[in-house]
Amino acid sequence: MALGTSLRPCGDYRTDYAADTTIFETPAIRYVAVLTVILLLCAPFFCNRYILNLAIQIGTYGIAALGLNLVVGFTGQISLGHAAFFGFGAFASAWLNNRFGVPVFFAIPLAGLLTMAVGLLFGVPAGRIKGLYLAIATLAAQFILEDFFARAEWFTGGSSGAMAAPFTLFGTALNTDKTYFYVVLVYVVVLYLFASNLLRSRDGRALVAVRDHYLSAEIMGINLAWYRILSFGLSAAYAGIGGALFGHYLGFVSAEGFTILVSIQFLGMIIIGGLGSIAGSLLGTAFMVLLPEVMQGAVGLFGQKSPAMIQGLAYLK
Repeated sequence: MALGTSLRPCGDYRTDYAADTTIFETPAIRYVAVLTVILLLCAPFFCNRYILNLAIQIGTYGIAALGLNLVVGFTGQISLGHAAFFGFGAFASAWLNNRFGVPVFFAIPLAGLLTMAVGLLFGVPAGRIKGLYLAIATLAAQFILEDFFARAEWFTGGSSGAMAAPFTLFGTALNTDKTYFYVVLVYVVVLYLFASNLLRSRDGRALVAVRDHYLSAEIMGINLAWYRILSFGLSAAYAGIGGALFGHYLGFVSAEGFTILVSIQFLGMIIIGGLGSIAGSLLGTAFMVLLPEVMQGAVGLFGQKSPAMIQGLAYLK
């Protein structure tokens, strides 16, 4: 019996390179992304200050976590000094604004570039070492920058910290939770799309090749040292921008907020969200930020109900 010819292919087939490198792999993902953006745009009209504060934290930390995923998840390196780059970006933006009068609108991306330069400097060892030795080198970078924060009073204000002016646009201060939420949202979307396009490019595929099989990548002509250093620079740039946004939101920057414990938290964010996942970086950040709040609420609820529960158990006995 001959098979019929009326069968239709199922699945999402790609017929050219442009379709294979699209940002959204399936129409369903595209619709979910559009719906998510619409909901986020409407969020300030329905959420209170507490929710918006958590959302801003997720956005700023999520940008830094996305940068860390570029070096850990996509390049296969390790970094234990990400919080130091996060702090350097916060101090750099405040310094540019306070010392030279650079508007915050421009100080934030400039802080990202300055932090990228520092990341490239500390990323030089990554071109030659890996594994445990690289972990030790990045840990040293964390403590070196912490010492720099404490000693460079001209840059950080020393133990007194540094004031960070509010974000302004066309002379209007966007210093409320509702307005600053949109500022952070714009940065998250732009940097998310930049990372997505980067990983679909030749350089992005080279980063993944370095992670998957560095010997084969080197045979194909990929400069391992350069791409490892580049990944650290890009990672630091993301951390710097996230730190700058966080600093201007708080209005004050202090070195105590950028310790090794924060670096470990950043690692936890990308591990929970998924190494090598751009969206997972933001989801992991949301989990790490919201988990303490949920646990605190659960403990408080249990504390309120526990006397009645104990009394009820006593009656049952």
